[in-house]
Amino acid sequence: MATDDEPDAAPAAAPLPVLAPGSVIDGWRLQERLHTSGMSQLWGVLPVGGPEGPVLPHGCEGLPLVMKVPRLRGSDDPAAIVGFEVEQMVLPALHGPHVPRFVARGDLARQPYLVMERIAGDSLKPRLALAPLPLDEVVDLGARVATALHDLHRQHLVHLDVKPSSVMQRPDGTVVLVDFGLSHHDHLPDLLDEAFPWPMGTGPYMSPEQVQVVRDDPRSDLFALGVMLYHFTTGQRPFGAPESVRGLRRRLVQPPVPPRALRSDCPPWLQEVILKCLEPLPDERWQSGAQLALALQNPTDIVLTERAARVHRGALPGRLRTWLGSLLPRAARQAQAQGVGRRVQRCPIVMAAVDIAHAEPGLLTQLREAVRRTVAAEPGARLVCVGVLKTARSDERIDASGRNLHLQHLAGLRHWVRPLALQLALDEGRHSCHVLEAADAAAALIDFARRNQVDHIVMGARGHSALRQYLGSVSAQVVAQAACTVTVVRA
Repeated sequence: MATDDEPDAAPAAAPLPVLAPGSVIDGWRLQERLHTSGMSQLWGVLPVGGPEGPVLPHGCEGLPLVMKVPRLRGSDDPAAIVGFEVEQMVLPALHGPHVPRFVARGDLARQPYLVMERIAGDSLKPRLALAPLPLDEVVDLGARVATALHDLHRQHLVHLDVKPSSVMQRPDGTVVLVDFGLSHHDHLPDLLDEAFPWPMGTGPYMSPEQVQVVRDDPRSDLFALGVMLYHFTTGQRPFGAPESVRGLRRRLVQPPVPPRALRSDCPPWLQEVILKCLEPLPDERWQSGAQLALALQNPTDIVLTERAARVHRGALPGRLRTWLGSLLPRAARQAQAQGVGRRVQRCPIVMAAVDIAHAEPGLLTQLREAVRRTVAAEPGARLVCVGVLKTARSDERIDASGRNLHLQHLAGLRHWVRPLALQLALDEGRHSCHVLEAADAAAALIDFARRNQVDHIVMGARGHSALRQYLGSVSAQVVAQAACTVTVVRA
């Protein structure tokens, strides 16, 4: 179990392998040493040319590369050895912009290493020294990290060591997660869980369920992100830096000081978001990274609870049941496990694309019923109702009688969804309405779904016509280009 916040060195670690610029390992020539920590060294590397050089995966030609070499020697640190084996196993199973691209790995028994894409940006660790950060930067970072975490969770992985040093940024701002040595993957053996019956993680960021050795809940990563957001907002850690399991367990019963008590300009909605991340019971947190990112990007839709109004730490009534729940035998907790992928599937974002201005009443009724069935199938679903106001200029927002078309459109969406919300008992935190202004309705819907990691689009389609067949309907374009499931409803 790691308890230091961001360790830079470990004097008691085994000696580093004898490495130097120009050394060649399995056809990889070391260039310059980029970083040294207590657990590993990072080297810039190039493949040796000729027949003795390594074969690069397709698309990796010319890609800047880095080699991670662990500080392992014999059996000095069994957990470190197993952790690097986990990372060697996990990284090739991941893909996408939020992870470094895997290139090669070395024999653990002879010379272990990982060769991967070199991320040009820096980690978030230097930002800790500048905390508290401007609030708009905190919100932006939070949304981007939540988006990256959701992408990993959809790939059946929980990181379990989210902290500033494991979060990097590409030059375009895309967040990249690194250091997967403590991770759990649904489809791979959990070597750490099999070998070590104690909590694994970095003390300040560990979730209460991690303290209880539960390793398959993606909401653990959202707790760690909440710790980061708290620190970046206030300049302080919500739970200090405990160095024992007993100290870690205090977060089960002792809530953090509310951020607004430490920073007066922190808005109530941001305190609501942060404290919801830090709830000791996973069921009371944000249920997915996508839902958290959506909230951070749409603060006016956040429903404020008593969390937003807290000014003192206090003693919260629910902490006793949390502590009692933590006493469940480990076997009972594991029996409740659902797996990472299934938990994410049970908390989708469903987008209803509603053409309030032009759809016939019959189609709107059919669409509402289709959305009802979709949302009812998953109790954790979040419903987003979206309409598009087709406009290219700001003066097109006003109709002939001087009424604001944007507000009319928004009111229409809210009227349409109200019976649905009542029927499904959706509280205000589980549904919202958004009006997009764009000349191209299909492109606007597709972009909204991509940015907010929508899992399922339900939309209506009007009748056929020669002109619509020639130009291509909005629903046809969304079906062809959206990266998620699309259901098209016809009256």
